[in-house]
Amino acid sequence: THFGYAATDGKHFWLAPRVLRLGQSYLGGARLPRLVQPFIQQVSMMCGETVNVSVLDGHEVVYVARSNPPRLVSIGYHVGARAPAHVVTPGIAMLCTFGNDALDAWIAGHEFTGFTAQTVVDPAKFREDVRSARALSYWTTTQQLDLGLCGIAMALIDRHGECKGAIGMTLQTQSHTPEDMVQRLLPLLREAAQAMRPLL
Repeated sequence: THFGYAATDGKHFWLAPRVLRLGQSYLGGARLPRLVQPFIQQVSMMCGETVNVSVLDGHEVVYVARSNPPRLVSIGYHVGARAPAHVVTPGIAMLCTFGNDALDAWIAGHEFTGFTAQTVVDPAKFREDVRSARALSYWTTTQQLDLGLCGIAMALIDRHGECKGAIGMTLQTQSHTPEDMVQRLLPLLREAAQAMRPLL
């Protein structure tokens, strides 16, 4: 309250608009968003789709960088947006880098809320999906959070083999099948991830 990040009526407290400066300060000063921006911009120009980089914050995915294609309609999540990790592709892409014990602990502490008929809400099925993603080194989802949207993502691994985030795309299901995403878009994501690896 003293610094203006909260307000009070003497009995109750609530956040003030100034608290948004904290998030903007991170996005403006953090190394990862600045580092990845040229790479995702190039991918976006090559395929005409919106490309995102996100990180895992506990049980949520936070989108920290975004590159929009030169078109009027942009699909996906804005910088600073959060989503439950079990319903967005980057969440599974990052969780597949966890060891089995760490993954089991994460699943045990997660609330598997359903958003559409396609949302995976069974922890055992989710664990199976994450292990499948581990074998593939990427993942695709369809209409798990929003009807009409699908996605593809893969983890960003640094030169020490540690996951630093995920690179991915959110797309319209009417324009992209899982096969199309894997054949046409995955090679671009994989090339960008490999190019970024020595810099992460």
